[in-house]
Amino acid sequence: MKYIPKFILAILFCTGIFSSCAEKQDFDQLDDLDITPTAEASILYVETPEDLINQDPGTYFYSQTFNFDAFNEEFVADNILDGVITYELENTTSKPLDITFEFLDEAGNTLDSENFMLNAAPTAILTREIAYGPAGRSLDIIRNTSAIRVSATNLGDNTSVSSLPNPTVFLRSSAKFRILLQ
Repeated sequence: MKYIPKFILAILFCTGIFSSCAEKQDFDQLDDLDITPTAEASILYVETPEDLINQDPGTYFYSQTFNFDAFNEEFVADNILDGVITYELENTTSKPLDITFEFLDEAGNTLDSENFMLNAAPTAILTREIAYGPAGRSLDIIRNTSAIRVSATNLGDNTSVSSLPNPTVFLRSSAKFRILLQ
């Protein structure tokens, strides 16, 4: 007799569980889900020591075009929302410098450019962020970029040498873009 109340309680408990209210599962809600990750990557890194700059008798000491098809993929080009390209330049040489980054299309036409004037050392690291998308420059620049050209001009002489150890020019750039995944 002692076990009958526990048995009845167990039956009532199980009945309550099986007859409880439960909402029908809706697996179609996944169709309404939008995911927007932020992709971040390095674009370019170049360093040039001062002795290499002094070897060139002209004013241009560096000019290079790099293939850049990162945004040519149709999925990325169609779903990129916005982003920022960050430039970081450091000059520990005795030379004032003029440095230009150019974004080129497949035909070699300039879509966009960014110019930097760097004083001779000692100077602080120059950082610049350029927005693309609704709050900045056109995303079509990024979507149509096929190459990046970097040009550097020595605005000083070819004989002076910085008193800092290992005088070098550092050029770094990175990108951070939001892409809509549907």
